[in-house]
Amino acid sequence: MTLATQYPTKDITDTSSEVSVPINSLEDFITHPVDDAEWVDGQVVEKIGMTVKHGVIQGRLSRFWGNHAFNGQGGEPCTEAPCRTTKQVRRPDVAYITPELFAQFGQPATFPQSFPLIAEIASPTDFAEELFAKAREYLESGCAEVWLVFPDARWIFILTQNQHLWLTADEVVSTQVVLTGFSISVQELLA
Repeated sequence: MTLATQYPTKDITDTSSEVSVPINSLEDFITHPVDDAEWVDGQVVEKIGMTVKHGVIQGRLSRFWGNHAFNGQGGEPCTEAPCRTTKQVRRPDVAYITPELFAQFGQPATFPQSFPLIAEIASPTDFAEELFAKAREYLESGCAEVWLVFPDARWIFILTQNQHLWLTADEVVSTQVVLTGFSISVQELLA
């Protein structure tokens, strides 16, 4: 679904009125990202299909990653923040930004590269093949580690440049490259 004409972003430089800027290019989208949408294959595409279960897991993972980061290496988790890949602009469900990347880039409208640690949580409208393709896109764009979370199957896949792990409900999932030392049981995360 193309939303460029249906959902243009508000011009953030004009706070006195509801002036809209049409999104006609990747550069437009990077400067003025559209809420709840990504720039995919030259079009604004709405992210749909989130459920309460999806939102709870998203919030829980953000909180767990954040608590771990605050007690050690620093950095920040974020949800639905736009980031640039080599192909388009994506909005990962959960991402972690290292202190070094915060110092380098600050908090732009769209992060200029993939976040180092990303989680995508499967919604009922997501296709597994598309999620794995998105993970590959993140990894090709500077991401070091991607978690694909499948709540209904109770599986988590972790993908890095060098390995692919498949974890089930009775196992413990741990970060492999980013956010050193973080681990949680799959059961606790998906409960």
